[in-house]
Amino acid sequence: MNIVRLRTEYMENPLGLDIRPPRLSWQLQSPRRGARQTAYQIVCTSLPKGQGDKSESGWDSGKVESAQTCHIPYGGQLRSRDRVEWRVRVWDETGQMTESAPAVFEMGLLEPNDWQAKWIANPLIGGARTSSPCPFFRKEFSLDKQVTSARLYITALGLYEASLNGQRIGQDVFTPGWTDYRKRVQYQTYDVTSLLVSGQNTLGAVLGDGWYCGHVAWLGRQQYGERPQLLAQVEITFADGSRHTIVSDESWQTTIGPILESDLLMGEAYDARLELPSPFGRGAGGEGDTPSPCGRGAGGEGDTPSPCGRGARGEGLNWSPVLICQPTPAPLLVAQNTPPVRAQTELPPIGEPVAVPAWPENEWLFDFGQNLVGRVRLKVKGERGTTLTLRFGEVTENGKLYTANLRTARQTDYYTLRGDPQGEIWESRFTFHGFRYVQVKGLAEPPSRDLLTAIVLHSDLPETIHFECSDPLLNQLHHNIQWGWKGNSLDVPTDCPQRDERLGWTGDAQVFARTATYLTDAAGFFTKWIQDMADAQLSSGAIPSVAPVISTLDQADGGPAWSDAFIIIPWTIWQQYGDTRILETHYPAMCRYLEYLVSHSQNLIRFLPDERELPKPQQSWQLGGYGDWLAQDGSTDKRGFTPRDLIGTAFLAYDARLMNQIAAALGKDDDALKFRQLFEDVRAAFIERFITPAGLLIGQQQTGYLLVLQFGLAPERLWPVFLAALVKDIEARQTHMSTGFVGTPYICQVLTDFGRLDLAYALLLQKTFPSWLYPVLHGATTIWERWDGWTETQGFQDPEMNSFNHYAYGAVGTWMYENIGGIRPHPAHPGFQHFILNPQPGGGLTYARAEYNSVHGKIISQWKIEDGQFIWNFTIPPNTTADVIMPDGSGISQYEAGQYEIRSVQNSIGLQ
Repeated sequence: MNIVRLRTEYMENPLGLDIRPPRLSWQLQSPRRGARQTAYQIVCTSLPKGQGDKSESGWDSGKVESAQTCHIPYGGQLRSRDRVEWRVRVWDETGQMTESAPAVFEMGLLEPNDWQAKWIANPLIGGARTSSPCPFFRKEFSLDKQVTSARLYITALGLYEASLNGQRIGQDVFTPGWTDYRKRVQYQTYDVTSLLVSGQNTLGAVLGDGWYCGHVAWLGRQQYGERPQLLAQVEITFADGSRHTIVSDESWQTTIGPILESDLLMGEAYDARLELPSPFGRGAGGEGDTPSPCGRGAGGEGDTPSPCGRGARGEGLNWSPVLICQPTPAPLLVAQNTPPVRAQTELPPIGEPVAVPAWPENEWLFDFGQNLVGRVRLKVKGERGTTLTLRFGEVTENGKLYTANLRTARQTDYYTLRGDPQGEIWESRFTFHGFRYVQVKGLAEPPSRDLLTAIVLHSDLPETIHFECSDPLLNQLHHNIQWGWKGNSLDVPTDCPQRDERLGWTGDAQVFARTATYLTDAAGFFTKWIQDMADAQLSSGAIPSVAPVISTLDQADGGPAWSDAFIIIPWTIWQQYGDTRILETHYPAMCRYLEYLVSHSQNLIRFLPDERELPKPQQSWQLGGYGDWLAQDGSTDKRGFTPRDLIGTAFLAYDARLMNQIAAALGKDDDALKFRQLFEDVRAAFIERFITPAGLLIGQQQTGYLLVLQFGLAPERLWPVFLAALVKDIEARQTHMSTGFVGTPYICQVLTDFGRLDLAYALLLQKTFPSWLYPVLHGATTIWERWDGWTETQGFQDPEMNSFNHYAYGAVGTWMYENIGGIRPHPAHPGFQHFILNPQPGGGLTYARAEYNSVHGKIISQWKIEDGQFIWNFTIPPNTTADVIMPDGSGISQYEAGQYEIRSVQNSIGLQ
């Protein structure tokens, strides 16, 4: 048996943790059938930083009789900067012991007085709509002793990139990430030991406006503060045991350079003629044919010492003293315990650029073949002073870039050439764009396709699903779901990556979270974002509709299906990863939220508190909230016809049911009984208000029927009645959905659970509008925001709200992986140590394969229909078991770890 994937808080060998106690996890590999762990021992040794000799301190769990391999708390004492090496010994079912290779974790700065640095800034300041050039900072220092260890602890209000002696520090992008900067700011920890030299050293940084003081949504700039600020602390340990600390303070210098403007929504403007000089005779960082260490123009952070021992960029430049700042209120500094945003993939154009007629010269349209999120690398030669304009967009119209749906987001970069005859290479730093196409203006002659390369950016979330089947359109749909998630997972789950919005909408994330956990290892990502929601919670207990919260937006209840993400997503993380800490951490806040909902309901009928009175059920679709957002039910209101208090009350009942499970999982039995009774009380109120004595559901909309059946809100005798009504409505629409954001995630699963798998497949495979495959057939490479984002008859929808990269409707991925693939968690055993395998072939499919790398290892389910036989191969990873169920529901039995094949005659198991 092999022990692999040793992780601490979902990360491999993390630096700078501040979670106490951190939890340790590992996976097992073995080809042996029935392989399992019967006991483990974790052996931890504390390491002096920078030295290989082990100290006497540490922690040893001793031999523990247990099959647990995930989320085991470290049992020793931890202080700031402690570095711990750990390994695990595992005993298998035969009594054989195996020991892992070592892994390491290192703690960050855990106490407030660990920070000696001061916040510093450049005196320049932008305005509500106008930005200022990006400030550069530098600090020179000299070292005359041998260094054994050095750590940089760094953060910013805004965004930063740092470098040491001409080398970029780390590969993270958009650090320190997006939080409510008035409450908490993440910091990063980097090992910079190898970057230091004997003698003169220079530490440099450049700041961007980012979310802190750049444009956010349609609200303008400076939502959190006026100017970007830097906080940096280098702690150096020498071979003789002494230490030296360098901090951001009055001794630093600042200037401005070539980045004249940098905004997440508007774009970046770079004038290469203004690059800060370097001792190498080139623009700092080598923006031409001498690339920077990070593979792009570094922009000159003021960090490279000259050969004579003085800062080459200090002489003759306007370096000036920094401004010392005191953020008010002072934010809590916390370690980044979530995957950073990084460059992931490079995509070349799929063909040569196409000329777009324009005056005074043609512009050139580049097509990358994929709607993506990121930036481009520009490789160009030209005359000094020539300015190129790069405009980014998702789609084209009549052969030109279509940008009307960007609203006020300019999504444009400018690059002014310095005129290097060897050529110039440049990438933006502090902006990202949602695009498939780039239109370039200002070129003196026709370009080749290698002028631009697309750089894909998103949070560094390992992919955990592989899905394929015999239908290429479904394979493309899966591809679109994947890329929709990639493009909207930049530190927070955003609704869209291109227009002047890009917010962490809670409703969008709520409907998609389970799919996201199949696509990627997203536990750490959502753990951070749930903390953003907790920070946004109002004193009343209400949860706004976006997180991180913005001062000028959404200081109220986010409404049904949106604010409920605060309960639904932690529950989802528990189900998928077996993680109870996220429940423990936020349990009091979740209780306050549920208490708020109950106290602001009217006889347990939920509606928003700004409504004057609760109207009659027939008119309750007029209430506030987002309703069944973008439903295709005939309503001219984006919120649809489904009564909003029906949606609200359904989700209140669902919240109570989930809180019952959460309380039970945490051992809070009295609370569990209380929440169970609350569910029954809300259910009774729902029946009284929304189900008539004749057994009709108020509203008679698809989404209403789906919520009633999914959440168990109707008497069992009415289930066939409501199912028949739902089916009748779908068939009356020629097998089409009328659902929006709220109803769509449930429709295929409800039909499957109630015996209409055939109709679930018919909806999934529907090719005419509205359907999942209609965009696929018209060239979509991501999920669209609207069913009718573009149609053959109407063209583009309202440009005020028409994103072509919006993951919400991609929530059908869960149904595909759980029903076509056949892999799903067992509701009574969260975390996939015991799970369910139950593929549901249909829709004419003859083959499907799903691979899911769960926290306990890779699960594989592959089936095909061949010569009248159903042939199913599946793999259960070591130390896990599965309930194996045939497609017709027969043959339920528990299988242990191993690889298996089952063959059945097609008709004997009821396959379509």
